[in-house]
Amino acid sequence: MYTHAINPTILHLGPLEIRWYGLMYVLAFLAVQFYAKQAIKNKKLKLTEKELDDLLGYLIVAMIIGARLFYALFYNPSYFLAQPWKFFFVWEGGLSFHGGFFAMLLTGIWFARKKKLTFFHIADIFIVPLALGNAFGRIGNFINGELYGVATALPWGVIFPGVAEPRHPTQIYEALYNVMIFAVLFSLRNKKLKQRNVPITDTKMGKISSFKNQEFLKDGTLFGLFMVLYSIFRFSVEFIKDLPAYGPLTMGQWLSIPLFICGLWLLAIRK
Repeated sequence: MYTHAINPTILHLGPLEIRWYGLMYVLAFLAVQFYAKQAIKNKKLKLTEKELDDLLGYLIVAMIIGARLFYALFYNPSYFLAQPWKFFFVWEGGLSFHGGFFAMLLTGIWFARKKKLTFFHIADIFIVPLALGNAFGRIGNFINGELYGVATALPWGVIFPGVAEPRHPTQIYEALYNVMIFAVLFSLRNKKLKQRNVPITDTKMGKISSFKNQEFLKDGTLFGLFMVLYSIFRFSVEFIKDLPAYGPLTMGQWLSIPLFICGLWLLAIRK
């Protein structure tokens, strides 16, 4: 059994703390930025680098506010009502994926309309590195020693600070399934559905020629697939998380249900 003894703080700079949790979000940001810049370079994303920087700035602010707000409202309202100033202490952990996702979704729709772009095209590009970014966030949860699972006798159980018995390292499970989702989306990003020869008649020469017609995944497919896969994995892992239940399910499971339905609906209309 592994005993968790990782210091969540990397170093102190006077009153400022630099934490591993924050570093994980920096790595997630860099992954998204690099991927999006490559998409611009390959002419798959019709944005300038200045517009990309603006969009990333909007998304970061939206993600932090939305994730913190959902966490405060749905996961720990009494704690934040008693200490409202703690809402701004994001480096201590406590961010809801569903809240951050919803806030970034609204921000992305607003930005796409502002720039007269197709939202689902942008979403399909950004969702690929965001899946990897989620993995970094879960590693940050592990370093913080939070959001662990129920007791286990399995050899990879971890004794986290403040608990006596080994627990499921559910943060690592979640990091792994987010890497799996990233791998699936990355492999499908340029997927060709069909390739067929289409006959073309040349009226001047009276000959029939042909060319290859390729059909790619429709915009929104990767975005919808992410929602379906993430909600299924998240719903499953929540069964072994050490979290309070709200009726038969945890809050994470309740919030994953509408995410799954929306993803399935999007896949259905994109056929």
